[in-house]
Amino acid sequence: MKAKPIPQGYEGATPYLVCKDAKATIEFYKKAFGAILEYQLHMPDGKIGHAEMEIGGGTIMLADEFPDWKCLSPATIGGSGSSTLIYVEDVDAFFQKAVAAGAKVLQPLEDAFYGDRTCKLEDPSGHAWTFSTRVEDVSPEEMQRRLNERCKQ
Repeated sequence: MKAKPIPQGYEGATPYLVCKDAKATIEFYKKAFGAILEYQLHMPDGKIGHAEMEIGGGTIMLADEFPDWKCLSPATIGGSGSSTLIYVEDVDAFFQKAVAAGAKVLQPLEDAFYGDRTCKLEDPSGHAWTFSTRVEDVSPEEMQRRLNERCKQ
């Protein structure tokens, strides 16, 4: 049987995160984000070479740091240049659960000008995560108007 060039469930972007302690990060994602571990592969030294988890209906991949391969976590390099956004049914409840599990709050819950109730959290490896619930459908024109108003303040 011929393999599908794009596997089912991987049709969109799939974040691949490098973690300071992948095992602890997996446990954190399970507790804080309700993630489900699909599988993991171990290197001969016991480090996690690859793991896949389902969060919010999407797949993320992660691994431990491998400095010889230039694979370093945000915790090691001093910050993250990106954030992974996931829509959830109830961002308020999600926020409370994640913070109780140890997520660091980068941006508290707020109603954003673009129609989402949103927050930004950081995991123990330093990865930034944005969680949102759409509360209002807003046209691009209205978003621009609201952004302009916000920037005047």
